Amino acid sequence: MKRLVSLTLATILTIPVSAQIANPETAPAPVVLTLDDAIVIALSENISVKVADKEITRSQYALKGTYASLFPQVDGSGSYQRTIKKQVMYMDFDMGSMFGGDSSEEGGAGSQSSSQGSGGSGGGIEVGRWNTFSTGIQAAMPLVNAQLWKNIKISGEDVELAVEKARASRLDMITQVKQAFYAVQLAKEAYKVYEEVYDNAVENFRQTEMRYNAQKASELDYTRAKVAVANAIPNLYDAENNIDMTLWQLKAVMGIDLDMDIDVFGELQDNAALMFRDIHENDDFSLENNSTMKQLEIQAEQLADAIKMQQYAALPTLSLAFAYSVNAMTNDFNFREYRWSPYSYVGLSLSIPIFAGGRRHNAVKQSKVQYEQLQLQALNTERQLKIAIRQYLNQMETSMKSYEAAKEAEEAARKAYGIATQSFNLGRSTLTDLNDAQLALTQASLGVSQAVYSFVLAKASLEQTLGKDFSEE
Repeated sequence: MKRLVSLTLATILTIPVSAQIANPETAPAPVVLTLDDAIVIALSENISVKVADKEITRSQYALKGTYASLFPQVDGSGSYQRTIKKQVMYMDFDMGSMFGGDSSEEGGAGSQSSSQGSGGSGGGIEVGRWNTFSTGIQAAMPLVNAQLWKNIKISGEDVELAVEKARASRLDMITQVKQAFYAVQLAKEAYKVYEEVYDNAVENFRQTEMRYNAQKASELDYTRAKVAVANAIPNLYDAENNIDMTLWQLKAVMGIDLDMDIDVFGELQDNAALMFRDIHENDDFSLENNSTMKQLEIQAEQLADAIKMQQYAALPTLSLAFAYSVNAMTNDFNFREYRWSPYSYVGLSLSIPIFAGGRRHNAVKQSKVQYEQLQLQALNTERQLKIAIRQYLNQMETSMKSYEAAKEAEEAARKAYGIATQSFNLGRSTLTDLNDAQLALTQASLGVSQAVYSFVLAKASLEQTLGKDFSEE
């Protein structure tokens, strides 16, 4: 029975190890990425960044379309009309007298002309022809239009706002990449801790089994050692699965294929060197480069220009117009015989707004209220961002203190575990004491990693709030 239990337990103990080293020769090596590599890839592959770049392009095209309003607008036209009923023209003089005849004489020339010209219209004359063809071009160009000029400036500010929004999207994406990258490193640190717990549990079980076979350990200690190994296996599996989940999250943020095999370079403990310096030294914590504040500033400029544009609506406008057309009127469709009559003109058009029922005045008032709302919003946003900066700095300082305390606790716990192991092997302490020492070591080791992780997360959020670009770093 003892041999069967030992064989079964040994099979269970080899499962995590075999899962890690299965087919090492056939499995391709993962692509190892540094934090900078991950950010560079994300800058070119992340969907949010691509959408922001498209928004910049769209705004630029909109600006070009606004500039087009300053150039002449040329349109061509062509038309054909078929007369169904001709217009009738009446005159207040005798048609016969125009030809020197006596209109009173029956059958005279005047009577014949009047009869022919009347066309059955009660003495009127039908004018026009059955077919009318017309074609030409028209051109118009604004010469003086202050409202249009201000609208062009607002369109340029739209492009500037789109660029700043794209920068904000990049800053947010960089922060997400950092968080995902550090999460992978934290998961790998946790895996190392639980792997050490698993190895210690296996070694303790081996020692306990030897003592149990030599009848120097009780069956209770033997069972507890076996349970400790069994409890360590799920934690190891969870830690391994957590690595896969964080890697998937990193690949999703980077915008690469989720099936791509990647790994991160370095360890979380490498970032501990950043903690041992004065975080207030040579650092500018102003909001000058904060993207949110810059966007509000651009929006304030747009509203100020919008107020002026509404005011400019009361100013006169001057425009230049030109047109050229040719017309032909016939009763048939013999195009070769058509006589085309040209018509053209050029002129200036002056428009002077006089009264609009208070619409322009109310539009100016509305824009001013929006401007005041934006000013209040900017003031509140600035306060909230300053609070966030202080929170991040306090979190970084707390993480530094926690790291120092956790590091001391880890050293003490590791020393205590070594003493407990030796005492247990010599039979001077129980397995319960050894498990307690192992638990304290596990908590202390995880506390060290968690302190570093909290520090780098706060640092990444602080850099995003301060508007530090990746290129500047």
